[in-house]
Amino acid sequence: MTGTPADDKALRILSTSDLAGIDITLTDVVDVVEQAYRTLADGQSANPRKLTVKPEDGHSVSYAMLGRDGVRGVVAVKTSYKHGLDKGRDQQHYYTTLSLYDDTTGLPVALMDCGRVGSLRTPAVSALLARECAAPGSRTALVIGTGTQGRLALPFLLTTLPDLDRLMVYGTHPEGLAAVRERLHHYFPERELEVVEDVRAAAAEADVVVATAGNHTPAAVESDDLKPGAVSILVGHGIAPSTLHRADRVIATSEAQMKVTGTDMADADGNFPAVDAEFPEVLAGRARGRQSAEERIFAYNSGLVVTDIALGHRFAQLAIEQGLGTRVPLWQ
Repeated sequence: MTGTPADDKALRILSTSDLAGIDITLTDVVDVVEQAYRTLADGQSANPRKLTVKPEDGHSVSYAMLGRDGVRGVVAVKTSYKHGLDKGRDQQHYYTTLSLYDDTTGLPVALMDCGRVGSLRTPAVSALLARECAAPGSRTALVIGTGTQGRLALPFLLTTLPDLDRLMVYGTHPEGLAAVRERLHHYFPERELEVVEDVRAAAAEADVVVATAGNHTPAAVESDDLKPGAVSILVGHGIAPSTLHRADRVIATSEAQMKVTGTDMADADGNFPAVDAEFPEVLAGRARGRQSAEERIFAYNSGLVVTDIALGHRFAQLAIEQGLGTRVPLWQ
């Protein structure tokens, strides 16, 4: 990579502050993520099932994910640990890292905080799901939740669906609502935001619903609340299991991961309806996102590590070009 000696075994550490100063456009993020999915669909990348550890009382959850991007020639390991799931958002702790290795030279690329990568990758995936699954002529979007994912959901939706002209948000945290408005106006200063109090009534008017809320949200949009032709995209919480079980069509970034991370959406027997198509196949043109204008679609956005790898590698390239990070002789 640019700026790295051919025999450099030192590990470049990229902190939260290092990555925060890197400018990257929403379009760039969407393009990188889309390429990662297409590369996976073409069989050039590997994305094994994630490993999960969760104590019986559910107070924490941790994941380990390994993958390889065949186009970028990068192997990476991502770890994710969240503590305090039984507490409010301000009492939770979350740490996630990404270790990147150049699979051409065999040398380390970087170890980075993966927080910003995830905060960009996930809403980019939701926006791609909306682009492929929204009904023709969709004009109204509703975002449920104002946390990390909710704050960038609308800017990314406008990147892939620029004809959206009514933008709604539901949330219970005033500071979160203010952050959603600030992020929207940062990227699209001319767009207006409508804060709604009745989330189910708002869902009845929305063409695209993106549920990003935390697990303590009072929002629980049901299938009957959705208009014909709506697509509901689940990232966190905010929509009820009926939106999945009564959907006319189900799309998932990964059916296997949905069954691992989406257990709260299972029926009373712990079962899920069959997935009609996995999203990498949709982007590759081998499956359809939507088949008719009137069908209600449920889309499950579970992060695939190949998207973290691609976007993390993009950030590492930009960071190295700018001389950011701290080099640590870990293996010397």
